[in-house]
Formats: sequence, C-alpha cells, structure tokens
Amino acid sequence: MTTTARRERQYRQYCGLAAALDTVGERWTLLLVRELLLGPRRYTELLADLPGMGTNLLADRLKKLCAAGIVEREDTASGHAYRLGPLGERLREPVLALSKWGTALLGEPSADMITRPHWALLAVQAMADPSRLPEVSETYEFHVDDETFHLAIDRGTLTTARGPAPEPAMSIRTDATTFVRIGAGVLGPFEALATGKLTLTGEPDAVLRCSRVLGLVERPGSAPRD
Repeated sequence: MTTTARRERQYRQYCGLAAALDTVGERWTLLLVRELLLGPRRYTELLADLPGMGTNLLADRLKKLCAAGIVEREDTASGHAYRLGPLGERLREPVLALSKWGTALLGEPSADMITRPHWALLAVQAMADPSRLPEVSETYEFHVDDETFHLAIDRGTLTTARGPAPEPAMSIRTDATTFVRIGAGVLGPFEALATGKLTLTGEPDAVLRCSRVLGLVERPGSAPRD
C-alpha cells in the first residue's frame, strides 16, 4: 500500500482527536484493545473472543498497533502473546469511559448478540466509583459464568482482580448476559435476584452498598434504577 493511500484514509486535521482516530479509529481496533486491558493474550485467544473479526483482519490490526507502539509482542513458554505497551496502557481510562458511556445505549440484546464473561470485569472497572462510599472498606466477589473476579474498596480507593476474594462481604453468581443487562439498566439487580437470574450470599446491606458503588442505586436503601 502506498503512502498516498494511507494518507487518504486519514482525517488530515491538526487535532488531537483526529490524530487518535487516525490511529485507533478503524473498526475492531478498540475492541482489540479492550481484550488486552486484562493482560497478555495469545493470537488464538484474541480470535476466539472477537468473533466475526477474521484472522486476516486481526493480523492486520495487530501489525498496525505494534507499529504504532500501542501493542507489544512478547515471547512466552507456549509461544508468543500480545500485550499493551506503555502507550496502549494510556488508552485504559478512555476505553473504560467510552464503555461506560456506551452501556447507557444498550437495550435488550438480540438473539445474534454474543457476550463474554471477562467483559463483566471490564464493566465493573468502568462502572465502579469508590467515592460513592468514601468511608467503606470491603470486598465484593463476582462469579459470571466461568469467570471469577472481585472488587475491593478501601475508603475511597478501588482495586479489581481476577480470582476469588479472601473474605467477601457479598458474593454474586450470574451469567454474562444478565450481568450486562443489569449494568445497562434494562434489568434491576433485585428483579434478577427475584427471578433466579442472579444468586447471592453474604450481608444484605452489602448488596445495597455494592449496587451503589456500581451506580445501580442512587443512595443506600433506594430502589434500583429502571
């Protein structure tokens, strides 16, 4: 491909947003970044979690992102994997913010839509705001299909990690689609609980506190948003 052809696809605007879109604005690119936000992934893993992308397009996007310094390839015992480089890590907050913004646009999923349980962890990272409960220190555990992760808040700070929590104040179990429906506001957490789509163990008040941290209720004891 010629330099002229590459330039024709660029916005040619002296603007930070235009420069960002020139680099990561192509279809699938930010979804590929999303997959790398949780750590290094092998090519086959990326291909499996980006259904519809196709192997040639994935290879092309990885090549471009590596050339831009956004993604790096690393050797592992089982071959090689891809991870975000320092420049790519700086996309974390913008991508999570865009994910949070887009969640409000979701309605009920159509039959042909797919989801993945590890996207739930990214949704929690996007939705959680520990400043909603600045005096609370506790941990919430999530089992979403075959993915387990936890969210810890400690007086205004927040951490998330894969794996079980040592002493969670609350533990929930659900499927990925239900989790996204709750985050999108098309299904209330207590409605999901009443219909068996979600089960929980732990302190009842912790459910309200977790819902507030995730922005699903406005204040302790209030009803979930429709």
